[in-house]
This record gives sequence, C-alpha cells and structure tokens, in this order.
Amino acid sequence: MPRPGPRPGPRPVKAGAGAGAGAGAGAGAGEQPTGPLPPPSRRRRHWTKRANPLAGLGSVIWLAIVVIPLYAMLSASLTSQDKALTGNPLNPPTSPTLDNYNTVLHSGFGHLLSNTAIVAVAVVAIVLGLSVPLAYVAVRTRNRWSGLAFRLFLLGVAIPAQAVVIPLYLVIAKLDLYDSLLAVILPTAAFAMPVSVLVLVGTLRDVSEELYEAMALDGASPQRMLFQLTVPMAKGGISTVVIYSALQAWNGFLFPLIFTQSDEPRVLTLGLFNYVSQFGVNIPALLASVVLSGVPIFAVYLVARRALVGGLMGVGGK
Repeated sequence: MPRPGPRPGPRPVKAGAGAGAGAGAGAGAGEQPTGPLPPPSRRRRHWTKRANPLAGLGSVIWLAIVVIPLYAMLSASLTSQDKALTGNPLNPPTSPTLDNYNTVLHSGFGHLLSNTAIVAVAVVAIVLGLSVPLAYVAVRTRNRWSGLAFRLFLLGVAIPAQAVVIPLYLVIAKLDLYDSLLAVILPTAAFAMPVSVLVLVGTLRDVSEELYEAMALDGASPQRMLFQLTVPMAKGGISTVVIYSALQAWNGFLFPLIFTQSDEPRVLTLGLFNYVSQFGVNIPALLASVVLSGVPIFAVYLVARRALVGGLMGVGGK
C-alpha cells in the first residue's frame, strides 16, 4: 500500500488580504466607525485644553491684589490734602487735581531723579562688567577650585545687608567716601552681584559646547569667545541682570539712609521724607512722588519683560 504523504500545511496569507478581510468582516458585523480612532495621547491632550476655573479664579484674585493698591495710590495722588483722609479710598476723586504733582516737580524732584539715575546706571555697569566674566569663567573652567570659588561667591545671597551695614559704614568712612554717591553705588553693586552671577551661569550653561570647540579650532582666544559668542548668546540673562540690578539701585533705601547725610547725594527713596514733617504727612504729595518715581523703571520693565522672564527660566541651567 502506498504511504500517505505529508499533510499540506496552511497556506500563507498575504498581509494585505488578511487586513482587508478583517476590515470587511468587522464592517459587516456591526456599525463601526469608518475612520481610525485618535491615539490616547491626542485624546488626553483634548482634555487638558479645557478651561481651569480654579486657575482663572486665582488669577483674578491675584490681579485684584495687585491692581487695587495701585488704583488707590493713583486716586489719592489726585485728591487734595483736606480730602485725603476722608471717605472711601476706593472711590474715584470727586474733584481731581494735579496740584500734588506740581508740588512734587517744584520741590527738587529733578535733582533726586538724576541722582537715582546715576546710581542705577553705575550699578548696572559695574554688575555687568564683573558678573559676565565671572560667570564665563565659572562655566568654562572645569576644576574643583573654580566650583568652590563659585559656591563661596554665592554665599552672598544668604547674607542680608542689615547684618553687615556697620562694617560697611566703617570701611566707607575709612575710604573717605561717606556722603557721596559712590557710598551708595559700591555696596548696592556688591549685593546685586551674587544673584546676577547665578542667573548668568544658568544662561551660559545652555550655550552648546560644539560652538566653543568650533571657535577654538578657528584659533579664537577666550576673550574673543566671550565677546563674540557668549555675550550674544546670553542676551536673555544679561537683560535679566540689567533689570534686577537697576531695580535694586532704584528702590534702595538702606544704603542711602546710612551712607549719606546732606541733600546733595540724596536719591528718590530718601526724597519721600520731604513730605513728612513733625506735624503731619502730606499724603497726596507723597503718593504723587511715588507714582512719578515708579514710571521710569516701569517703562524699562515693559520694554524688557520677555527677556526678563526668559533669563529667569534659564537660572537652573543644565
């Protein structure tokens, strides 16, 4: 008897045919959607785009906390002295007047503004001239001594100015700088340096190492790398440092109060005492001076706010 041959195995099915048959069977079995379902990630993204009422409520509350005091200050600066302490401070002034601003502008405000501008510009120049090279060295030098020096330098963030104001007073008196603008400029710049270096180090760490290597292959010196590569690539961090140090100088009160005495080096923060007397306070004129002194620095912030936010986001570095 002839032996039975091997049973034929299952014939291979082409991928296209099987897929088409499966799709046809699925379509005929029931009512199924004709198009493919969106992936789960796309569906989750759809849910995350919905409005967040709690975040919106928090934003409105925060906006009210910021705007209401500003509105009250501006409204009171347009009110006469005899009506400043009567009525609701949130009500708009019944008879607004600019006499308070006229009083401020004719009581030495220009001299105070020029002194404050000189202090702010000098502080920004000193901070940029020192913090940019320091941050460049901290990023480019790879040894433990540079890291240790950087950490020791950042200890200045933890030292409050009130703790060292007496030693600073003695040093300034020995240097014969008391009652001058330099007595305000130098300590202000020194206390703005640690945060400025921290911001710039975080920014410079984002510069690609390949760019440094390419310039090194072209024979560029470290000084050329600093000014032609590092500075253009760190515009966000530099803008942040400029605004931060300018704010520190513009709003500084402790150093001008301790290190100056006469009217010649007086700045805006000390000029507010012109409206405080032994018998009372000229509240509308005081608030008008605050409004006028805040306009320049607010304008600088509006111009460079995007660079400020970008520089602060880069503080962490890589």
